[in-house]
Amino acid sequence: MNVLVKGRNIEVTPAMREYVEKKVTKITKQFKAVDDIVAVLKVENGEHIAEITVPASGILLRAQEKSKDMYGSIDQVVDKIERQIRKYKTRLMKRKYSNFQDVPDAPAVEEDNEFAIIKSKTFSMNPMNAEEAILQMNLLNHDFFIFYDPDAGSANVVYRRKDGNYGLLIPELK
Repeated sequence: MNVLVKGRNIEVTPAMREYVEKKVTKITKQFKAVDDIVAVLKVENGEHIAEITVPASGILLRAQEKSKDMYGSIDQVVDKIERQIRKYKTRLMKRKYSNFQDVPDAPAVEEDNEFAIIKSKTFSMNPMNAEEAILQMNLLNHDFFIFYDPDAGSANVVYRRKDGNYGLLIPELK
């Protein structure tokens, strides 16, 4: 396992590189197989951003944090990865030891109700283009908005990105 530390708009010092390697190797000892870990350290608008991607044992863990201090961002992103690992390990344990249920022939959906739908909502969609949908989304103060685009002939989604711009999701059937 290698730890690749990249810098954008910042020079990665040997101390930073060593700090990231030390933190990341400590949390990845829980996995049997870990591929190359990529850590990207960058500075944007005075914010120090640390982003870590860990491909391990068939899953991909990724987290990003920002703060006023690069070392603080690194600590926060490592904590976030640790929480993801704990969550993943807990799911595995629930599946492994799910034979302690009272109902022996329970359907698979009830075994793992982690993804249980607790509320369903219907709404009407008026035909509009992406610009109108963004205006509507902003009026409602939402982060995303589903709309029907008559030109595309499908329901699309506009969303607000972290950088303040907008994105458009257009579904395509295979």
